[in-house]
Amino acid sequence: MIIRPQEGPQEIFMSTPADIAIYGGAAGGGKSYSLLMEPIRHINNGRFGAVIFRRNSTQIMTEGGLWDTSYELYPGLGAISIKTPMARWAFPSGAKVTFSHLQLEETVLSWQGSQIALLGFDELTHFTRSQFFYMLSRNRTTCGIKPYVRATCNPDADSWVADFISWWIDQETGYPIPERSGKIRWMIRLDDIVYWGDSKQELIDRFDLKGIDQAAPKSVTFIASKLTDNKILMMADPGYMANLQALPLVEKERLLNGNWKIRPAAGLIFPRSKAEIIEELPNDVSVWVRSWDMAATEDIKAEKKNDNGPAKTAGVLIGKRRCGRYVIANVINRAMSASDVRKTIKSTAVIDKKKYKRVKIRLSQDPGQAGKDQAEQYIKMLSGFNVCAKRESGSKEIRAEGLAAQWQAGNVDVMNAEWTEEYLSQMDAFPEAFFKDMVDASSNGFNEIEESNTIIPSAAAASANRTNQWRV
Repeated sequence: MIIRPQEGPQEIFMSTPADIAIYGGAAGGGKSYSLLMEPIRHINNGRFGAVIFRRNSTQIMTEGGLWDTSYELYPGLGAISIKTPMARWAFPSGAKVTFSHLQLEETVLSWQGSQIALLGFDELTHFTRSQFFYMLSRNRTTCGIKPYVRATCNPDADSWVADFISWWIDQETGYPIPERSGKIRWMIRLDDIVYWGDSKQELIDRFDLKGIDQAAPKSVTFIASKLTDNKILMMADPGYMANLQALPLVEKERLLNGNWKIRPAAGLIFPRSKAEIIEELPNDVSVWVRSWDMAATEDIKAEKKNDNGPAKTAGVLIGKRRCGRYVIANVINRAMSASDVRKTIKSTAVIDKKKYKRVKIRLSQDPGQAGKDQAEQYIKMLSGFNVCAKRESGSKEIRAEGLAAQWQAGNVDVMNAEWTEEYLSQMDAFPEAFFKDMVDASSNGFNEIEESNTIIPSAAAASANRTNQWRV
């Protein structure tokens, strides 16, 4: 069996002599696979050990993740998999590749005293700066090879990595500078400040390093890649490009085009111009959801106000049409007392049922016991209606991605009514506007529709054979 990198960025990543090499910039470039191939060059060294980190253990073991993918490589080289106490592969020579996590900031302390010849980070932007530099102190070995670091990542404008690799990125456009990809620079970290130079000697001279301190500068490079660089994946899954192109604008710029500067901003996620304003309700709506985003319990009870006005409760009626489009048919958004919120939700449920027949009601559940108790009270009050209460996970921007993709594609109709202007203004201003209640209600309603329509794959599809596309 021959295992080798693809020509282009993957080959450059696996051949660079840099002490620290960061590979990525977009989705689908073969980054994680490269990270798994890297230790293979040392598996005949019985004292060699590599550790590849993800931020949490779930990401390691998830379907199609690092652990699954490693089965395409290591068994054919005689390695034995061991899952406890830590997932790892043991090769006949005694060489090891271990998979671990750094879920908490202080998890790094469990690696005190460790010697790791090859230190790997999958999705470096998920780790903190302090975690990276602490683990860099564990990058040492007596196994006969020079210790080094390999990392992969996707763009994140707000991460410390964006600043760390800024020399390789055009700060005006956010895109990698092609002629700098793979070029090596040198860095030294003194008093938690990183200083850069074009050569090791430049840093030695600048800081007057003597003796053993002359080994302190580290060589660093960044190699940019895109899906189009991964010819094997493009051939094996030609639909993946379409999946990336269908993402909301911000995520598409990051994951398809490798943009390190783009951030969610007003007018980008739910641009007003992309909404189709309609005068009549379509007659082909097959699924209705009324989603409620209730103001925080304590704000409702105390009727507190802030500089932006009182907290509001929003109820958005969203439907999916048989043609695949979505429609925002009705929006309620106002500040109310706790008792008025209950009355409004109940009366709206009655009206919706009479006018639209089958309407599912989705409530956002506050965290903690108080939120659970409140949800149970609402479900009891809405006895006889199709209702669910769910805790939200992830940021508002992440929860909005599904609806945003359809909105930006021009697939969302909005009824022309007295609430339309206020609704479009808040959607267009997301995420910079102070209030996001109508956005949350809309996103949650869309997600409820899609979750309810999820197709469970057949047993045959679930057991389909997955072949190793990198073996030649």
